[in-house]
This record gives sequence, structure tokens and C-alpha cells, in this order.
Amino acid sequence: MTFIFLGALPRGLRSCFVPLRSKLLLSILSLLFFMFVSNANEPRVTWLHTPDGGLQPRAAVDARGILHLVYFKGDPKAGDLFYVRAPASAEPRWSQPVRVNSTPGAAMAIGTIRGAQIALGKNDRVHVAWNGSGNAPKFAGSAPMFYTRLNDAGTAFEPERNVITWAGGLDGGGSIAADRAGNVFVVWHAQAGAKDETGRAVFAAKSRDDGATFSREEKISASPTGACGCCGLSAITDGAGSVFVLYRAAVNQTSRDTTLLAFTDHGPTLTSAVVGPWEINMCPMSSHSFAASERSVYAAWETAGQIVFGKIDGGKIARPIPVPGDARQRKHPSLALNSRGEILLAWTEGTGWNKGGAAASQIFSADGRELFADKRPDAVPPWSLVSAFALPDGNFAIIF
Repeated sequence: MTFIFLGALPRGLRSCFVPLRSKLLLSILSLLFFMFVSNANEPRVTWLHTPDGGLQPRAAVDARGILHLVYFKGDPKAGDLFYVRAPASAEPRWSQPVRVNSTPGAAMAIGTIRGAQIALGKNDRVHVAWNGSGNAPKFAGSAPMFYTRLNDAGTAFEPERNVITWAGGLDGGGSIAADRAGNVFVVWHAQAGAKDETGRAVFAAKSRDDGATFSREEKISASPTGACGCCGLSAITDGAGSVFVLYRAAVNQTSRDTTLLAFTDHGPTLTSAVVGPWEINMCPMSSHSFAASERSVYAAWETAGQIVFGKIDGGKIARPIPVPGDARQRKHPSLALNSRGEILLAWTEGTGWNKGGAAASQIFSADGRELFADKRPDAVPPWSLVSAFALPDGNFAIIF
């Protein structure tokens, strides 16, 4: 309004407003410039379709900037896993698909949480673990927990092996973690002779030779928390040699709390902490996610239809952060960290048993501020999920 009436003022009085007008204009221009620069510096998100119409993509980027991807194809009850790779970019040029499982139809997509998990180990070797399907040979009446790795030439996968030797009763998903020293951990929860979910426990089979051999599995969940039978489980290693595991407990079959295990690869469990309390007398068929940098590890999980994440500190998460906005059937989180410490959290919305839904994402700054958010309606087909990763240039991508 000041600019409209300045011409009607006496010349002497008008001159008094010129500095004010100049300062105001300069302030506006400075603010616009700051907003432009800030937006230009914010990371961008590229959405990518899973190659060949595949389901349940699982992506990882190695130290050389190569993107590795495993996905599912075929009958959801008994299909196959495939592997492709490409230089990590917003427009990856995928290699020819390589089948991961040697036994046809040995993988499954039903339930969403029983599919392939990927980890990069020593010299960026690709390691994969998954729940065996009904087509796979059973172990003592139980589905196998399969493991395989890319061969030395990087051209094919070794025949899968069942790492379960005694802790059978697999139901929900397992996971895999690996480090640069050649340690590989296949982790799962199982009934193992218990009468119900309250007696289920978390087990790990460990390899010290980059997956060539595995020790007999050991129970790693110290407290009697049980485990939610149809829920997933996630594992990751950090740069200091620790291993972190997220799983859903089943205390009294109603306290189905997301629980964090933190232990070293040389000893027993160091800590067991509840990070996401949830009272519910049913299995929500949920999954979890980790992301790690050289300095930090983040975890994400579902509680009552909401996605929550936080930084791990001393085996605990001091400040869990819920995703902003109206939480409606949010499931299957996927985390990624870029070189600036910014965080991308992606998830599905409205998905369920044999039901697809939307894909959504939120970027957070290194200090926790909310940045860019996005959603793709009807992007996720039944039995599928999303996989987030950081690009070498600091931007992000999501495969769905």
C-alpha cells in the first residue's frame, strides 16, 4: 500500500520514504533469492519403475556408485528373484537380468515381507537372503531361510543354501547384513519348538569368510519378548562392527512393540530396547528399514498405521519422529541417507493383503527439518513395496 500513495505525498515528505522503499524492495529481493537458492539446494527425488514389471524391489548403492537391485517375478506363491545393476543415476541403464535362485519358483511375494533382502559386503559383493516358497525343499517341516551370493566373477549367483540347522518354524521375513571385513549375518525369527508367538525368538547365522560358510545359528534375542509371526525383520551393520536388528515382539500376544537389538559381531546382545510400543491383538504384517552412513544409523518402523523413524544412539532411539501429515495405513518404510546427511523416507499407503496402494515420501534435513514431500497414487501393485536410495550427486531415487 505504501507504493500506491507515495505519488500523492508532497515532494519533501515523499523523499523521506525513498530509503524505506529501497530497503523494503531490497529485503523482498533478498528473501526471494534466499528461497530460490534454498530450493535449488534441496535434494530432488526421482521415481523409477521396477524393471520388467517386477515386484518388491530392493536396492543398494556400492562405494563405486553402482546401483544393485533385486526384485521378484512370477506367481506370488512361488516365483523367482532377479538381479540387475547399473551406474546409479536418475536414468539407470540396467544390465541383463540374472536369476538369483537356482531352484525355479523358490521365492514368494505373498505377504510382502517374505521376499528378497540385499546387502553389500567385502569388495561390494552382493549377498541375498529370502524365505523359501512352498516349492523349496522344507527343513523339518519348515520353510527354509535361503542365502546366496554373487560369484567371484560377478556373473551369476551360487546355488542357494538353507542356513537353518535347528531353529525352524519360519513364518515372517528374515534379513541379511554384511560388512567390509567379510562378516555376513542372516537373521530371522522362528518358532523353534515354542508353542506360540510368545515363545518365538530371533536367530542369526554368522559367516566370517564372506558367506563361504556359516556357523550354526544362535538365538540373539535375550529377553522373552516373543516375535510377531507374520511380521518382517531387518538387520544392518555399521562401520564400527555392530549389528542392529529391528523386529516386532509379541509379549502376551498383545504387546507387539517394535524392538531394537544392538550387538557386536564378537559377543552376545548388548541392548534390547522398545522403540515403538503398540498394543494390538493381531499381526499387522509390517516391515522395517535401516540406513547407515559412516557416522550414523537410522531406523524406521510402523506403529498403528503411522511411520516413525529416528537415529540410533547407544542402542536406543532417543527422539522418534513420526512422518508429518494424516497417517492412513502407512506401511513398509524405506530409508536412505545422502552425503550431506539428509534423509529420505519412503513408504506405502493403503496397501494390504493382495491390495496395492500409493507410494509416498518425505525428505528431512540433517537437523530434522521437513523438506520436500511427494506422493504417487496407485503406484504400488499388490504384494509390492518401495525401495529408496541416495544417488552419488546427493539427490535421491525411489524404485516402486
